[in-house]
Amino acid sequence: MGEDQGKRRTTVSISGQNYVISGKADVSHIHEVANFVDKKMKEMRKMNPYLDKSQLAVLTAVNISDEYLRLKKQVEQESKKKDGEI
Repeated sequence: MGEDQGKRRTTVSISGQNYVISGKADVSHIHEVANFVDKKMKEMRKMNPYLDKSQLAVLTAVNISDEYLRLKKQVEQESKKKDGEI
């Protein structure tokens, strides 16, 4: 019972399906994340209209992960430059 302390639950819609998301983040942040994923899935769907939902979800996850890892590397490199390591 103590595990749910501070957690918020909200319902979001991603690719036409509702999901109940539970987390400590603000509800507005949860909706922002869900809207981002939904937007990315729509972009992937436009480029690949014949994918089923599972394939679409995986392709979207791969694309979001690629963006995240590229940005993470960029931030790490900029941090090293700032600290004089490069």
